[in-house]
Formats: sequence, structure tokens, C-alpha cells
Amino acid sequence: MDANAAKLIGTALAMGLGAIGPGIGIGMIGSKAAEAIGRNPEAQGPIQTNMILAIAFAEAVAIYALVVALIIKFV
Repeated sequence: MDANAAKLIGTALAMGLGAIGPGIGIGMIGSKAAEAIGRNPEAQGPIQTNMILAIAFAEAVAIYALVVALIIKFV
């Protein structure tokens, strides 16, 4: 295996494994927020605000994985 093939495999692993966690996390955040709003509709505003903030933090982890994957590929 040459160095270019190893870089491409490393890039694919970094992005693939780095996107699994945030994807599952965002799904769980959305489902629990919908469940909470269903149980207490009056609290929709604070629940939705906290949900959007939590999704942004989870998405940041995926963006870090993308940055690492790009560094592996081009450096």
C-alpha cells in the first residue's frame, strides 16, 4: 500500500467515524425534545432553544472530524 492510499483510507475513517456520533446524538436530541414538547407543550420555547443549542454543539464535533479528515488528506 502506498502513502496516498493510506491517506485516503485515513481520511475516510476520520470522517466516517467522526460523523457517526454526532448523527446519533442529533437524532436522540430531536426525539427527546419532541417527547418533552409532547408531554409539556407550554415549555416549547425553552425546550426548542436548548435543543437547537445542543444540536449546534453536536454538529461542531462533526465539523472537527471534517477538519481532521481534510488535514489528513492534504498534509
